[in-house]
Amino acid sequence: MPRLLVVETSPRGEHSISRALTRRFVARWQAANPEGEVVERDLIRTELPFVNAPWLQAYFTPPERHSAEMREVLRLSDELAAELLSADHLVIATPVYNYNVPAALKAWVDHVVRKGLTLGDDGRGLVVGRKATVLLASGGVYTEGSPIRDRDIATGYLRLILGVLGITDVSFVAAGGAKAVDLGEVGRDTFLDALQAEIEARAA
Repeated sequence: MPRLLVVETSPRGEHSISRALTRRFVARWQAANPEGEVVERDLIRTELPFVNAPWLQAYFTPPERHSAEMREVLRLSDELAAELLSADHLVIATPVYNYNVPAALKAWVDHVVRKGLTLGDDGRGLVVGRKATVLLASGGVYTEGSPIRDRDIATGYLRLILGVLGITDVSFVAAGGAKAVDLGEVGRDTFLDALQAEIEARAA
């Protein structure tokens, strides 16, 4: 049974373009995989701590020497890594803030890039044979031909991290210019409809 892991990051709820992209993607994926399972991880509703000294101490301590406190410190990180490893297809839906991903998504990355779980002792990614699709909503336009193309840090960062994990089949749906919806310059459905064919192709 195929499993889709959806990682959501936008704090804007129903006003979020990236979450609207997710809904369309999931609907198409479920149509193509009627027996499939969708696992949702909403980073806005998850109390995801940033990496701190106790976390690092637990991380660098061999598992057989973990105290009960260390196991608790790593509990959520273990859960997030297990979700990733059990998925056949990963979807990351995120806005772009100041040219890069939100802090919540960076925190998720720090929790799932784990030696012994998602990385081998040699540093090679263990999350192999999976697909990933990134649904990226941004106020600016950073696609080919844009005068600010060189500011597209988010795409390069996520492609790098996913590659480190072992995921090389990565697709992006870039919803650039999303601020036009907030400014009332284009209707929400009109904006999303322009990306529908691309979404369906990635979800099929």
